[in-house]
Amino acid sequence: MKQKHLALILLLAALPGLNLFAADAKMFKPEPGYISLFNGHDLTGWGYVTNNCDGKTDSSDGRYTAKDGLLVVNPHQAERGPRLRQLSTTKQFSGDFILRLEFRAAVNADSGIFICGPQLQCRDYLVAGPYKELKKYKPQDWNEIEVVVKNHVAYCTCNGEVLEAALKIPETGPIGLEADRDQMEYRHLRLKMLPK
Repeated sequence: MKQKHLALILLLAALPGLNLFAADAKMFKPEPGYISLFNGHDLTGWGYVTNNCDGKTDSSDGRYTAKDGLLVVNPHQAERGPRLRQLSTTKQFSGDFILRLEFRAAVNADSGIFICGPQLQCRDYLVAGPYKELKKYKPQDWNEIEVVVKNHVAYCTCNGEVLEAALKIPETGPIGLEADRDQMEYRHLRLKMLPK
């Protein structure tokens, strides 16, 4: 019976146009108490300082795309705008909270997560650093970032390993993602407010 089940999974995965990983990202439901920051379909709730991306699947300069349940940071195209871009939630967050997300970095990709303003580097860590000594980071695979904010200080981990133990953040601000170098994919972006 197990062999038939495995054969069915392999058959489904081999079908053209069927991406089981994309289906997982689209069907993701946050844990109890968490709100989803990305709907998996478009960039609603996100935008640049000068315009929001509600209802759009691509940002105006093509740096960000919503596709198959993923929020993709696309490589820079000089003719479409500046290299460094920051897409942020249109909602501001304050107080204590937990932010969780998963990311997959292309080789030497460079991005970042803005937590109410300050940036936590999110990259192909073992190549691009600054956290080159991580033991649990999985190159070109899915990794989880968790940020626990208490009293305006963020404790940040990647797959349970400490990135920043005391990143100071302002009282309020959005969550943002940086577009810098090469492709980065994000999924399962969610946030939980903590009681005071």
